Amino acid sequence: MRRRDVLGAGVAAGMGAALLSGCAPRREIAGGFNGISVERGHLLRSETRTERPAPSSTQRTRILIAGGGIAGLAAARALRLRGIDDYRLLELEDQAGGNSRSGAVNGIACPLGAHYLPVPGNDAHEVQDLLEELGLRKRVAGRWTYDERHLCHSPQERLFFNGQWQEGLLPVQEVSPATIAQYQRFAKRVEEAQRSARFVIPASRQQAAPLHQTLDALTFDAWLTQQGMDDPHLRWYLDYCCRDDYGAGPATVSAWAGIHYFASRHGFWAPGLETTEREGVLTWPQGNGWLAQQLAAPLGERLLAGRVVSRISQTRHGVEVDAYNVQTRTTERWQADHCIVALPVFIAARVVQDAPGFLREAATRVRYAPWAVANIHIREPLHDRPGAPPSWDNVIYGAAGLGYVNAMHQSLRPDAGPTVLTCYRALGDLPDGRRQLLEQPWAYWRDTLLAELSAPHPDLPDKATRIDVTRYGHAMAIPVPGRVKPPPVAGRLSFAHSDWAGYSIFEEAFTFGHLAAASLAR
Repeated sequence: MRRRDVLGAGVAAGMGAALLSGCAPRREIAGGFNGISVERGHLLRSETRTERPAPSSTQRTRILIAGGGIAGLAAARALRLRGIDDYRLLELEDQAGGNSRSGAVNGIACPLGAHYLPVPGNDAHEVQDLLEELGLRKRVAGRWTYDERHLCHSPQERLFFNGQWQEGLLPVQEVSPATIAQYQRFAKRVEEAQRSARFVIPASRQQAAPLHQTLDALTFDAWLTQQGMDDPHLRWYLDYCCRDDYGAGPATVSAWAGIHYFASRHGFWAPGLETTEREGVLTWPQGNGWLAQQLAAPLGERLLAGRVVSRISQTRHGVEVDAYNVQTRTTERWQADHCIVALPVFIAARVVQDAPGFLREAATRVRYAPWAVANIHIREPLHDRPGAPPSWDNVIYGAAGLGYVNAMHQSLRPDAGPTVLTCYRALGDLPDGRRQLLEQPWAYWRDTLLAELSAPHPDLPDKATRIDVTRYGHAMAIPVPGRVKPPPVAGRLSFAHSDWAGYSIFEEAFTFGHLAAASLAR
């Protein structure tokens, strides 16, 4: 099952079903593109560099953080905890948080990207410390517990499969014994991998083992073929998991990434086998935007938004950084003792003058997945198909998209009213995915989403009032075979971004940012 075939067939089938069932919108739906300023990012292109004005002012700070994603925010927190307040953080967008930013549609908070954080294990102790600081984690009777108000409420997830909803995302209703047998075989392979080598998050703390190297040398699809795992239901589920976490399917991501998805956490659940209990998931109406907001709040005037970092240069006595202020249309020059480069690798390689070899090499190896994230406001609850009740995460078997999460699932309101459905579409397997993302009009995404979601919810086109679409041209690094190496310090420059882990999750970004700042503080 190729991702391109699934995408093409899924959209075509969905659009056909929409037209046949007459589910085209019967009322006007507002909306547009939001959340990301594509134009700002493109100011770094070579043809626009000469159009920017020369620096009109020079300012100084002890430490400058370039990039306000989770890594940059984690670095700022680490400096604050160590009593260092002479720093500034420069962020491209109007709101810090990177892929963890949030927004609102018709007054209802919703994520613009990442929407949950699994309860972190002991290898991610920096993240555990953050959750303790925020009051989400505390000791009760000698045991660590998490505030249940922030854990995902039940029911957590369901799958639309064979015309009805089932609990969980692994297809199990009316599947054959041969399918169950392959589920069990894959679960045993994950267990064997866990016994042979440690798979941890953050991956930078993973001790290299021969199994890691073997798995990192081939794609997940090739490994599954070697193992004789060809069941279409198993393959669909693994394709979904890879696209959900990595932005691309098994034919693109490495076998290390495919196994790491399960082995670093709770293993793989298969019917008929004993398994460990899955850890909880922390989530909020605005997704990980809640965490980004908590990290950004203490920064105050140290957070400078709307700045396009265009040049980072090491001098004899420190670091010099130029940043274009999109509000005043002027270029600001900053001088600092040190700079934490919390930028995506491909941008860092472009703006760091005389970029070190390891940075240039990493920029050629990191491959990025474009993403589209759509927030659909509905004025009242949708009619539902038989089976499992509405859940936080709702996935459609065989669809090109990754389903939707319900922004109001965490709400404790007694009545069911308007809500926002956040839909995700990963385009990392398409050779022209970025072009499609940027060139397709908003109406294309509106019609595609309505057609896809009308299979389980035929009344959606009539109940949707607004659809806002956020486009990420370089949303996340894809863990293809041959992982990048963690960055060393280069003179007065420290590098921190989830790109250096080879894939994009909160724990990786936060740990890189925290460690970069802690090292400078020492």
